[in-house]
Amino acid sequence: MILSCSNLSKSFHEVPVIRQASFHIEDHEKAAIVGINGAGKTTLLRMIVGEMPADEGNVTLSKGKSIGYLSQQVTLDISRTIYEELLSVKQDLIDLEAELRQIETDMKHSQGADLERLMQLYTAKTADFEARDGYRYKSELGGVLKGLGFEEADYDKSIATLSGGQKTRVALAKLLLESPDLIILDEPTNHLDITSISWLETYLMNYKGAVLIVSHDRYFLDRIVSKVISIDNGEVRSYQGNYTQFAMKAAQLRNERIAAYMKQQAEIRHQQQVIDKLKSFNREKSIKRAESREKALDKIERLEKPTEVKDDMRLTLAPRITSGNDVLSIQGLSKGFPGLTLFTDTDIEIGRGEHVAIIGDNGTGKTTLLKMINGLERPDSGQIILGTKVEIGYYDQEHHVLHEEKTLFEEISDDYPTLTNTQIRNTLAAFLFTGDDVFKQIRALSGGERGRVSLAKLMLSNANFLILDEPTNHLDITSKEILEQALNRYEGTVLYVSHDRYFVNRTATRILDLSGQHFYSFGGNYDYYLEKRDAVEKLTGETADESRSGHMVFSGAKNIPDSVSADSSRSDMADSSQGKLSWEEQKAEKAQQRKKENAIKRCEDRIAELEELIAKLNEQIADPVNATNSVKLQELTSRHTALSEELAGKYDEWEKLSMD
Repeated sequence: MILSCSNLSKSFHEVPVIRQASFHIEDHEKAAIVGINGAGKTTLLRMIVGEMPADEGNVTLSKGKSIGYLSQQVTLDISRTIYEELLSVKQDLIDLEAELRQIETDMKHSQGADLERLMQLYTAKTADFEARDGYRYKSELGGVLKGLGFEEADYDKSIATLSGGQKTRVALAKLLLESPDLIILDEPTNHLDITSISWLETYLMNYKGAVLIVSHDRYFLDRIVSKVISIDNGEVRSYQGNYTQFAMKAAQLRNERIAAYMKQQAEIRHQQQVIDKLKSFNREKSIKRAESREKALDKIERLEKPTEVKDDMRLTLAPRITSGNDVLSIQGLSKGFPGLTLFTDTDIEIGRGEHVAIIGDNGTGKTTLLKMINGLERPDSGQIILGTKVEIGYYDQEHHVLHEEKTLFEEISDDYPTLTNTQIRNTLAAFLFTGDDVFKQIRALSGGERGRVSLAKLMLSNANFLILDEPTNHLDITSKEILEQALNRYEGTVLYVSHDRYFVNRTATRILDLSGQHFYSFGGNYDYYLEKRDAVEKLTGETADESRSGHMVFSGAKNIPDSVSADSSRSDMADSSQGKLSWEEQKAEKAQQRKKENAIKRCEDRIAELEELIAKLNEQIADPVNATNSVKLQELTSRHTALSEELAGKYDEWEKLSMD
């Protein structure tokens, strides 16, 4: 075990964020921390690395082990170049290498005992240099830089001139080269393209140390981790398996906890009804039984209500006007900037109802293509033709469609003046903006919140052709899943750019891979794209980039083997049989419940009837006329005794029926 966290707790302004968190990380284990935005993932990481004190609990790192931490706010030496910053990680090897060169020089001018001493020192230093992979640190450095998307031309760039995303990539490269025993990464894929993410996956899967990751990239987590640490309403739980396995187990556990909570609540309500009824009988025996039940009810350990899943952002993206069959036709399109050609002689056809994902490395021109379709950039050559009745709805990753000075309410009402206040509030509520949230200014919103406002505006538009640029950026996993469901229900046409492979896999019907200044079309989702791309490489003996000398189109249809179909049919029959049996059991259970309810109703009716008869007998017995008539009095008393005994029996019968 390399890391142990025991009973960690943290609160802000008396609101608990992390409560009694206990988990551990084994040597060489790859684990993820997941949770919605604001759940406390980064807070937990900061407590682990010592940047933030815990209110309670302990963090224990095994003796002699080292931690490397990539936070979302990186610190680098801005006076250095990219290459110099990474070389600083290997300063000990650089110094050792300099010592070896100096010893070599000294040996040329030494003789006798001095030469012998220098030769022994040189041998020892060389062995140390070799043991620490001194001969390959420069190639290792270059490999990491290339893997994270840097070209050799970038090496001499000053850190001061880099964007925030580039600085994060440099910090990540630096951390990987340090090779700590435990790497802790907070959102490492945020500024990486698909190629770099794939490289990082492979690197981390083969990493000899342990890895702890916070990420919303489900595809990335599925490939790397074997443990998931979930934060839900301050409660921290560990699950074995990758993200998909965790999601299934967590959903099952949530359902079980909800069922247990609902069952207990029903039992508590039932017990309270029994207590109230017993008290209403107004007899000493019943009151004592009621008091006894009250004491038992007070001793019940109440289950905490499970937190609600934040899946109330229900997107309804429905085109109000149906476009023609031909939605977009691009012919001979070319675009470049001084010293950079993005793509040339590009032809793309998109039909109604297609969901097309554009993938490719950063800087290849994906966003530029979307801007040209929207008229925000001019092509160098070629045509972009929209089909009949096509209405575009554009979601740009910079959210230029939003106005910084406006409130959320004004952002919607100004663009859609016919909407009532209630309709505007309902629209914003669908995107998790409720109460006074609607009066926040756009400038005060986080990236994820701005994304949700942009999506809200998109939902209200007349668009039947959605063009989305990185729609999942800054969204947590729950919000991504909701957007996926909305797009899968959408009957219009979608063209989007995304580095989120899980999202692409769930929503795309076709992939456009932008590589080497050309677009290559693959029918199907991301998994099918990988399968066909790998198949091309095997057939041609070339890499994907080498084989992209011609246009490739693959059908998304796949044949299902007869054996699979037969197995599926047998499985369906078994499921059907099991479903029928379950339905019959449910039917019998409901019949039994109705029988019990009817018996209780009959018992209660008889109790009411007996209580009324006994009350009348009491009046008759108290009547002076009957008091002097011994025969009549005896008859009334005998009747009273019989009815009282029956009533007592009915009380017991009702209590027994109510408790079964």
